[in-house]
Amino acid sequence: MPSSPTSGQDPELHRLLPEREGVHAGELLSSLNLAGRAHPHRPYTIANFVSSADGRAAFQGRSRDLSDPGDRQIFHGLREHVDAILVGTGTLRAERYGRLIRDPERRHGRAASGLSPEPLGAVFTRSGAVPTDIPLFAEPAARVTVFTPTPLDTSGLAAQVEVVLLDAGQLTLTTMMRRLRSVYDVRSVLCEGGPTLFGALLEEDLVDELFLSLAPKLTGGGRAPSITTGPALAEPRPLRLIWAAGWHGSLYLRYAIH
Repeated sequence: MPSSPTSGQDPELHRLLPEREGVHAGELLSSLNLAGRAHPHRPYTIANFVSSADGRAAFQGRSRDLSDPGDRQIFHGLREHVDAILVGTGTLRAERYGRLIRDPERRHGRAASGLSPEPLGAVFTRSGAVPTDIPLFAEPAARVTVFTPTPLDTSGLAAQVEVVLLDAGQLTLTTMMRRLRSVYDVRSVLCEGGPTLFGALLEEDLVDELFLSLAPKLTGGGRAPSITTGPALAEPRPLRLIWAAGWHGSLYLRYAIH
């Protein structure tokens, strides 16, 4: 019997494509092999977003109200499989990021698969305004690299923070990705937003896959963005559906980006 919407934190999903079967999020993600797909000069890069049925990536400034247990299992499961998690400062601030891998079992799983127990937190900022008051920077186990055009005062921060200063001409996502691959040996990156950062990654052709949770909810009007904002691409970017799963009206979609 399928689980009810409130019956636990690891529900059995219904895989719809490529074959129909019951499956948990961990099984869906177990064969990702993202590190093995790394490019010579940049990490293999995936993005993960949740969206309402009317195209909003947040409700009242946060994505939490659009999420559900299936989406959260995919969210945390993807974190288990990557070397680094890339986040923009707006998302850090709005979501009040804390420790990236909170569950000791997930940290053990990462170590058993050859990854560091904690992924590297990568922060990209053009303004230099980094919200160092969030819980992430108070976590001694956290490793964070900030790519910024201006110096950042890291004194008093418990996290292990490294600042990479780049002048305006060098401060591109392509440069950051090349540094992550060559200097930090990052083979796989998970982008968790926000929409401006994701849009910029697409503009520089730096994303390989999109994991999209489509919530069976409507937000109405408001100013919440879609999963991408910024300049339009020169032409629409095709997607190829790899798998689809569902749970109580939600759809969880994995796309390759061409």
